[in-house]
Amino acid sequence: MSAGSLPRPDRTTPPSTGDGVNPVPVHIAMIMDGNGRWARARRLPVAAGHRQGAESVQQCVRTAIRQGVRYLTLYAFSSENWRRSAEEVGDLTSLLRFYLRHKINELHSQGVRLRIIGEPERFEGSLREELRRAEALTLNNTTLTLTLALSYGGRADIVQAARRLAEEAAAGRISAENISEDMLDEALQTGDMPDPDLVIRTSGECRLSNFLLWQSAYAELVFMDVLWPDFGEAEFLEALSRFAGRQRRFGGRPV
Repeated sequence: MSAGSLPRPDRTTPPSTGDGVNPVPVHIAMIMDGNGRWARARRLPVAAGHRQGAESVQQCVRTAIRQGVRYLTLYAFSSENWRRSAEEVGDLTSLLRFYLRHKINELHSQGVRLRIIGEPERFEGSLREELRRAEALTLNNTTLTLTLALSYGGRADIVQAARRLAEEAAAGRISAENISEDMLDEALQTGDMPDPDLVIRTSGECRLSNFLLWQSAYAELVFMDVLWPDFGEAEFLEALSRFAGRQRRFGGRPV
């Protein structure tokens, strides 16, 4: 499900102010890692970790709204997650279906717009329809855009964008020599969203794992040792505090 035809915002938050303090990030992207380890440490089934992780998502949405964040993008299911056991994939999709049915009205009342990027067509038909209905219900909300990356891979996103531009060039609608970074930006599934200012990953792992690879070129990266089910408001605010202390120059000199 691609982005709607909204006016395209600025790609990034402005650089740090002269006092070295960043504004609140416009767009935060999160790699939610550690559900399985959280469950195993408690001798619980992995599904219990995913359920507790879903509670963390709700806390993050509420905190993001209170802090004035405008875009929150969550790596909910990577294209590589299909390699997991059929039981775990089933648990994840069942949990997604539960929250679409029982929590979407709460998100709607909070002014949250739900968007999906990735390959949702890989999920079975009834779940795709529930995703479509949730997107349609919340389409005009403006408080926070919550994007779920489902069956998403950053490399595949770049490839499909390049393919779209190649098709346009082959049809004579654009010139290959004039293809620019901005054009590729717009061809990505996130083309009408600003790039993430801050990428947070939990569980102590320090890698992007094929998430928003192009879009995160100038993002600040914060890696936290907490497992995702234990991530709450305090951890969210800690990540914002780390972001505030960074000096963002986008390749330029300090002011």
